[in-house]
Amino acid sequence: MQQSGHVATPPAISDTSVDQAGRLETLRTEYQELKAEQRGRIESRDGLIYTAMGVAAAVVAGVSQTKIPLLLLTLPPAVLVLGWTYLAKDRMVSAIGRYLRDDLRVQMEALAGGPLLGWEFGHGDDTRRSQRKRIQAAVDLGTFCLPAVAAIVACLALAPTPLAIAIAAAELGAVAVLAWQILAYAEDIRPGRR
Repeated sequence: MQQSGHVATPPAISDTSVDQAGRLETLRTEYQELKAEQRGRIESRDGLIYTAMGVAAAVVAGVSQTKIPLLLLTLPPAVLVLGWTYLAKDRMVSAIGRYLRDDLRVQMEALAGGPLLGWEFGHGDDTRRSQRKRIQAAVDLGTFCLPAVAAIVACLALAPTPLAIAIAAAELGAVAVLAWQILAYAEDIRPGRR
């Protein structure tokens, strides 16, 4: 726009608004990266359930073909490693979710001047969350601990040798630790904790 031969200059953009926009874009990028990491961990974690079922089926098939009951004692270490990995990935998925809700969202909302990331906060606020978490803990125990205990019991019933008993005792201790961690983690995710 021209007046008296002068070109009007646009209003100056404050350094503060540029800094806020840049900071908001940085936080948005962080959000996208963390969501991608969370998604990858969820996919990997969920695949461990199918892997555990496949390992159990393979061990049972191997024992039925070879008629060597001591092979049953290979199942507990395999499903325990898978269970521990599952639990570690699940903890990271939850930790990312907590960070997105409790830290990143707050920072982004302060810069944007309004609510953001409603799904991150709202999807877990239902009345059955605690029930779902308890059921999930039972599924985790059934997937990673129950097959191990069943294999140990079956091996000891079929071949109660001193070696089998010694290995079984150590494996039962490891199963107890994993079961304790699964239950402790389920308790840690009660309403309000997420």
